[in-house]
Parts: sequence; C-alpha cells; structure tokens
Amino acid sequence: MSKKLTLFWLLSLTALALIFLSANSILAKAALVNETIDAYSFTFFRISSGSLTLLTLLYIKQKNITLSKNKNWLSAFMLFVYAIAFSYSYLSLEAGLGTLLLFGVVQLSMILIAVFKKESINLQKMVGITVAFTGLAYLLFPNEEFELSLFHCFLMSLSGIAWAVYSILGKESKDALFDTTDNFVKATFFVIIFYLLFIDDVLVTKEGVLLAIASGSITSAIGYVIWYYVLPQLKIVTASIIQLIVPVIAIFFSVIFLKEQLTYTLILSTAIILGGISIAVVKRNTNN
Repeated sequence: MSKKLTLFWLLSLTALALIFLSANSILAKAALVNETIDAYSFTFFRISSGSLTLLTLLYIKQKNITLSKNKNWLSAFMLFVYAIAFSYSYLSLEAGLGTLLLFGVVQLSMILIAVFKKESINLQKMVGITVAFTGLAYLLFPNEEFELSLFHCFLMSLSGIAWAVYSILGKESKDALFDTTDNFVKATFFVIIFYLLFIDDVLVTKEGVLLAIASGSITSAIGYVIWYYVLPQLKIVTASIIQLIVPVIAIFFSVIFLKEQLTYTLILSTAIILGGISIAVVKRNTNN
C-alpha cells in the first residue's frame, strides 16, 4: 500500500488528480468537436504517449524497465475500454452531459461494488450523495430542449463502468507508478488490436495530435499515477463521491479555455455539489 499520507497531502493530491481527470474532457472536446483528429487516433496518441511518459519516469526511478507478464491485464483492458468509449462518445455528447453520464455511472458502479464488498454507507454519506446529485441535475439538465444520441450515451456509460472498475482495482496497488505504467503499456496493445479489427480511415492533424499527447502524457499519465497513489487510502464510497466534483471542474475549464458562458445556474449548482461532497466526506468523529 502507498505510504500513509497526512490529511493535507491526501487532499492536495486528490484535488490535483481530479483536476487532471477534468482536463481530459476539455482536451478531448477541443480536439474532437473541432475535428482536428478522429476518435480512434485521439485514443491511440493519448494512450501511447502516456505509455512513453510513464516508461521514462519508471526508468528514472528504477534505472531499468521491467514490466509484468501476468499482472494488470484486467485493469489495462478497463483503461482501454474507458479511453476508447470516452473518445467516441464525445463525437456527439457535450462536455456537461458527458461528464454527468461518466461520473454519475462511475459513482453508481462504485457504490454498488462497495455494497457488494459490504462497505458501510451511513446516513451522512447518503445525504451527501443525494445533495451532490441534486446539484448535478440542476447544473446539467436546464429547462431547454436538446436531443440525445442513445448510442453515444451508452458509450459514455460504458466508459464510466470501466473507469469505476479501474479505480477499484487501483485500491490494491502497492506501486502506483509501476502499475500505471504497466496498465498503459498493455492498454496500448488493446488499442492497436482495435485498429486492426475496426478502423479503416483516420484523421490526424498537428493540433489534434498535440491535444491527444497533452491528454496522454500529462493529464492521463501523471494524473492516473497520482490517483492510484491516493486510492489505497480512500474507501470505495469516498472515492466515488469525490469524483462528482469532476463535472464541475470540467464546466469551469470550458468557461475559461473554451469561452463558454458562466451562468448563475453554474455558480449555484457548484455550491450545491460542493456542499454535498462536504457533507459526505467530512469526518464527524467516525471513520470515513
């Protein structure tokens, strides 16, 4: 298990990991909506560049590169499923709805697994979850007509299930850098197999590749190492709840970097979501 962190460092590293998770949505949206790269190529450059970054870091740490032949195949496959479904879903879904579906499914999946593992969910956590979901609903389902692609909603839901499983598997990690590197390298093989089986044509531009590499080398590779580092010190339910802040961060990133409008709805819903998260995760003389 990771070395026990002080509360300050646990909160700081968790917040940094969540910011990186949020940034992935913005980078994908910027690349795919502007048609600078196709969904497959975005995934390929994201995972492969992440692998190269992590292999470099692993070499610096260990002075050699030795990966596992038998471990991490399931987590690597979950990483692949998450990434490929994530990319293709953003061909239709907007960032707000996409992040709602992704982390709503993530939380639901992790809570169900926590129940299966007999992890307790007390009244305080249930109230916090309810408040946070209320804020998300208010934020991402305004009273406007919009059309949804059920197929792309299914893909984002599949991505959420895969990320939930990937996160729970990460709770068993004893070496975050090694396991994340191993996951990314193995996931690269799955991405290549996907190309051989399903892809006939690709669209690649310099801008699209740079956005994919930024997503892979920084917000994915580094972010996932941090996430795997803090996960062993979080309960499943706690880890699922705090990820609800990701859609909020993603929306604010959209305002800052993609020039989307900052609204009263955004400000109020953010306060509700943060309040719900606070209710759920703050200790009240009990174990979280």
